[in-house]
Amino acid sequence: MQKYTKISAIQEILLSEKRKGKKIGFVPTMGFLHEGHLTLAERARQENDIVVMSIFVNPLQFGPNEDFESYPRDPERDAGLAQSAGVDMLFLPEAEEMYSGSSIKMHVTERTDVLCGSRREGHFDGVATVVSKLFNIAGPDNAYFGLKDAQQVAVIEGLVNDLNFPVNIVRVPTVREEDGLAKSSRNVYLSEAEREEAPVLYRSLMDAETFISEGESNPETIISHIQNRITAETSGEIDYIEIYSFPELKEIRELHGEFIIALAVKFQKARLIDNIIIKRTQEEKQNV
Repeated sequence: MQKYTKISAIQEILLSEKRKGKKIGFVPTMGFLHEGHLTLAERARQENDIVVMSIFVNPLQFGPNEDFESYPRDPERDAGLAQSAGVDMLFLPEAEEMYSGSSIKMHVTERTDVLCGSRREGHFDGVATVVSKLFNIAGPDNAYFGLKDAQQVAVIEGLVNDLNFPVNIVRVPTVREEDGLAKSSRNVYLSEAEREEAPVLYRSLMDAETFISEGESNPETIISHIQNRITAETSGEIDYIEIYSFPELKEIRELHGEFIIALAVKFQKARLIDNIIIKRTQEEKQNV
């Protein structure tokens, strides 16, 4: 595995490989890798000739109450994990390399005013900026993003469509523990009792999917079912339970087409998010 810190160096070699007809898969991360990141890399390994991973803690994604300096970093550990997952090239730029100028500022106007985006002003502007730069640097054929952060996937799909990036966005399912809890670095902050309760979040989403398959089409009814189960079976405080079209993230009055059911629950020292994405055709609805 080769490591690069300079844009010009990795861009030159990737342009050369593309001229040879090589297919490039790209996995952008902020490092401190976990199984979710490695799943993205392994999927990219299966579908591309060259796998590139970036590790860059993007300062533009951090708000005033989010400490950029304390974000966990362990580049040596990350390099070992990336290599084990089949990464060919690791891009590790410094902020000064990525942001040598500031004559253009990106602003995302859709898909950001709901879910976690409504609580993190400017966050997705930073995501759009860094992803645009990384796509231009790596020139990937395929880029891999986990559906654990489905709103980020929605924003990036909008970015690619609006700016006509010649890249295919590959949605990768959320990696879960055996009991269904979505894998997250935040899970270590759960107490023993909270860890026992936390899988209820995913079970409540699975209940919702069952209700919908049985014919329920009212979003408010589904939200109420989820809310009741989480309230009854956990000590967590519900931050939100919301249903929107996906990837547009617009309000819907009836459950059909592709839509997301997403939630966030605050425990004592951890805020957990989870979601499911369902596609329900009009024909399926009529056949219930």
